[in-house]
Amino acid sequence: KFETKRSAKLDHAIIQRIEPASVLADRVAIDLVRLLSPGEGALVGSSSKALALIHAETLPSSLVAPRPFRINAGPIHSYILMADGTTKYLSELLPGDHIAIVHAQRKGETRSVAIGRLKIETRPHLRVDFTQHSEHSTDVNEFQVFLQHTETVRLLALDSTSQNTTPQIVATSITMLKPGDIFLASFSGALFGTHCGSSIPARVVER
Repeated sequence: KFETKRSAKLDHAIIQRIEPASVLADRVAIDLVRLLSPGEGALVGSSSKALALIHAETLPSSLVAPRPFRINAGPIHSYILMADGTTKYLSELLPGDHIAIVHAQRKGETRSVAIGRLKIETRPHLRVDFTQHSEHSTDVNEFQVFLQHTETVRLLALDSTSQNTTPQIVATSITMLKPGDIFLASFSGALFGTHCGSSIPARVVER
């Protein structure tokens, strides 16, 4: 049974550029105590106002077998959405903490899953710069998410080659993504900031 606790509002983000990070970063791999399914992931980003949906390692790759309990969440400075709706830095996470696991194909349904282990290792990263992609949005702010430069890290992207009227959402390796591609993210809006992990009605500038 899918354990729905709350729902995350998912919007479209468009990639403006993808660049190698100028330095190595300390990456956090989150190993969970429950198995995850294709389409599930966690919301992570450099700004609490714009969190990218990072897909779990449920799919095979040329490098390793699937690890359907793991999310490669990126560097320690990044925010992650917790099960109670607050955010934490990846550096603050501990075994036993519950993060929000979001299902892309179920309109952002979430469930609470506990962390079993955290693996922090220094790895090369990409920087993905993006903006909100919406006809109704006036937010032109640019955000970024740093992700390990490896085939097993995937975003939930729209398949531009699909012949369907409604584009399909596909877990796409960041090594295959390019500027102009659209992926799923969650935006909190310019009128809200974050204080100690909780959203507050205040203007907070993050660069």
